[in-house]
Amino acid sequence: MATIPWLVDVLRAAGVQVVVEGDWLNRMRPGSFDPIGVLWHHTASTSSASNPHPALGICINGRSDLPGPLCQALVDYNGVFHVISAGRCNHAGVSGGSGPIPSGDGNTLMIGWEIDYNGVNQEMTAAQYNASVAATAAVLTRLGRDSSYARGHRETSTTGKIDPSFIDLNVMRADVAAKMAGGGTTWSATVDNATSGRFTASANWGVSSYSSQRYGADYRYAEPVAASDVAWYRFNVPAAGNYRVEAWWPANSGYNSAAPYIVATSSGNQTVRVDQRATGGQWRALGTFALPAGDANRVGVSRWSNSSGLVIADAVRLTRV
Repeated sequence: MATIPWLVDVLRAAGVQVVVEGDWLNRMRPGSFDPIGVLWHHTASTSSASNPHPALGICINGRSDLPGPLCQALVDYNGVFHVISAGRCNHAGVSGGSGPIPSGDGNTLMIGWEIDYNGVNQEMTAAQYNASVAATAAVLTRLGRDSSYARGHRETSTTGKIDPSFIDLNVMRADVAAKMAGGGTTWSATVDNATSGRFTASANWGVSSYSSQRYGADYRYAEPVAASDVAWYRFNVPAAGNYRVEAWWPANSGYNSAAPYIVATSSGNQTVRVDQRATGGQWRALGTFALPAGDANRVGVSRWSNSSGLVIADAVRLTRV
């Protein structure tokens, strides 16, 4: 049975902060382990600055229905890699095949990162994203594989897994490729109307799950009025710079033809109006804007529209460019 005793050294050489958890070199499940790629997960636990790795014990020891270890490393709220195992772990289950990863025993084929966030109303932190990209790039380089060998569990699962949530896996793979080519990590974050602590709107904004084009479980809607009443999306922008701003809305003939999106840029608010009657169910670029660093309301949807039809607030994504 193969192991990856080089894991800690490779991660540290890539600048990833590592904590070794106990006898990681000998903590593993029985069975074959000959990894060709990296699989990304989220834990479904709610992490925070004061509780950065709530799922660590479960990942080490397992659950009543699934013995540990449950991953090779857990990525905590601050982007620290807690290395748990150098061998086979119960993290992937059966692979249905995705990209160059074949169908078969996922625990044999893949090294697993469990990124500690709940994935329902909490997204990956910028620190987790950046560390996961750097670690994945380093490990794939060590394995002699390209970025296409990094997959999300939702891509390989045969049982309907959704992890890791709130991340565009193609963008994340592109960031791994850039890192492997010697470039920097591209930060990206998504806020949905249901993202806890990241979306605020008045009681005038209703909740609907009517359209199948929605992002997530539901979206918000309101009648247009001659007043702002902004629904705000809050982002923790890691550094001042240029960011691509994208929005997702479900399209419907009864929605607004000139819905105003407000972007709070480094030089003041800028408004972009979009036709929410069309091009729904996908990311649509609002433009590239200079944004300051910091945790603040960065993009909003206003009700102040001269056009008829409901104004929709669903999801927004920022990507550093």
